[in-house]
Amino acid sequence: MDSLDEISRIRRELTDGERKSVTLTRHYDAEVADVWDACTDGERIARWFMPVSGDLRLGGTYQLEGNAGGEILACEPPSYLRVSWLFGPDPGFSEVEVRLSAEDGGTRFELRHTAEVPPEMWGRFGPGAVGVGWDLALLGLRLHLAGLPMPDKSGFELTADGRRYITASSRAWGAAFEEAGAPPGTAAAAVAATTAFYLPTEDQS
Repeated sequence: MDSLDEISRIRRELTDGERKSVTLTRHYDAEVADVWDACTDGERIARWFMPVSGDLRLGGTYQLEGNAGGEILACEPPSYLRVSWLFGPDPGFSEVEVRLSAEDGGTRFELRHTAEVPPEMWGRFGPGAVGVGWDLALLGLRLHLAGLPMPDKSGFELTADGRRYITASSRAWGAAFEEAGAPPGTAAAAVAATTAFYLPTEDQS
């Protein structure tokens, strides 16, 4: 896996207001129907993301194992999905939207996560705290759609490929943070904090 190539295939955008939005867009060499099925079928979601339970239909609820849960707010096959994305005892507003469209013989995939973020968390990590996690998810989806072996999710950050990918992702979100108006020093500090959070040692090279 070429970590830098994978990172460069994702376009990142940030809206920094009262509610923060991170948007990730990339192309997949798969038909829209296949990408939609991979994102909405519980058995396939578990293969590239994490195990999910619940009533996976419009108006139903879902729970990702050890992670977020919520309600399925909109479902328009095979192009649009919106869910609440709630984690912890007082999550506030948090929603994830996925949009799919045909593009260049494959699929244009767009994911937008909009949330109310505690000021202390945003001040320390910026968009990278959630952005790196979504970059990892999009990598998993890419491997799944291509029929390639999946890395060990519990130890990816311990591998050379994993460390390169996470470090490059954190830096890419730092660049997006700066493009959205963050001072260079603030963006650099957020990159350092985010990278240290995701990687198990202080070596971030």
